[in-house]
Amino acid sequence: MTFRGATAVAGVSELHYPRGGAPAGERALVLEAILAACRDAGISPRDVDGFASYAGGDNSGPVLAADLGIRELRWSSMVWGGGGGGVAAAIGAAAAAVVSGQAECVVAFRGMAQRDTGRLGYAKYYFDNNYLPHGVATPAHVCALRTQRMLEHDGVPRSAMRNLVLAAYRHAQQNPDAAGYGKPLDEAKYDASPLIVEPFHLFDCSRENDGAVALVITAAERAAELAQPPAYLLAAAQGAPGGYSALTENDRHYTSAGFAAGDSGAGVASRLFDRAGVKPGEVDVVQVYENFSGPAVASLIDHGLCPQGPAAGEFMTVENLTAPGGALPVNTSGGNIADSFVNGMGLAVEAVRQVRGTSRNQAGAADTSLFIGGPMAPLVSSVLFGSDRTL
Repeated sequence: MTFRGATAVAGVSELHYPRGGAPAGERALVLEAILAACRDAGISPRDVDGFASYAGGDNSGPVLAADLGIRELRWSSMVWGGGGGGVAAAIGAAAAAVVSGQAECVVAFRGMAQRDTGRLGYAKYYFDNNYLPHGVATPAHVCALRTQRMLEHDGVPRSAMRNLVLAAYRHAQQNPDAAGYGKPLDEAKYDASPLIVEPFHLFDCSRENDGAVALVITAAERAAELAQPPAYLLAAAQGAPGGYSALTENDRHYTSAGFAAGDSGAGVASRLFDRAGVKPGEVDVVQVYENFSGPAVASLIDHGLCPQGPAAGEFMTVENLTAPGGALPVNTSGGNIADSFVNGMGLAVEAVRQVRGTSRNQAGAADTSLFIGGPMAPLVSSVLFGSDRTL
């Protein structure tokens, strides 16, 4: 079986609303997003025969299949572990189902309506007796511990985090759909914002939204005949280094976002690039999951896109991170921080837009578009999209 270029994203959609402000519950939002993604692809929703998601939820494949009236359900999967770390893995699972002949048209999706499910800020599914007795009760606490170690031990300057945030807000000013649209951010306002948990200021933290996102994945040949330019999947990878686990806080690779090589010499990032036949320096644009800015910087370092230590500050400038002229445009819709947060899946839609050439902050002719899933989780994942020129 050949994975590289065998499948493509043919349709996308995203819906997002302020937290608690969705006009319907999570199931209705997911169905609306799937219907919109099918319209974008130019297919009937009855043509869908598989579903893939992550991070839990009650909207399983059989439930959605019945609601949509599909002809036959052939694939239904959920990525275990990691919360948003599994977002790119869900897209990879959908592609694997198509490549292996298990299904022909799979939707990768995520929906959130926090009046139904409660807030993600307190992740009770994630924290156990290693955490709670010590006052560690939120993702912000865990990621702050690891980020502070990255700053103090590895020497990554705080400016790298700040500039990632400022670039996201700069992109949001060109995106009328973004929550940060019309709310520009500068260094003074960022620095004056309150600390949430050191070293994270208010603006280092992702938003919380209601909404739903869906991507239609099908065979490359079929996608090429549909309504939109295909975004081909060049590679996908998931996992974590041996000895790495946010559930113990004793792992050796403590400042990694989870994508770096472990003792085996392999890792999620290196496997991704090896499978794609692409080097980190050949990536045109990146959408990196920033639950908080520090883990996003660690993700870029893990993928070889940003140098380690003090040199990270020299690379992570607002100019380098901003489209269209930056050396590596990052989070061109505004990202989880300045656009919206539907457990990170909206970043995948923006990655596809870059390949299509339809982003509001287009990074030139983006032939390679990387989507990095949620960092510093027990399981992480990435997927690399490409245009037809990469095949």
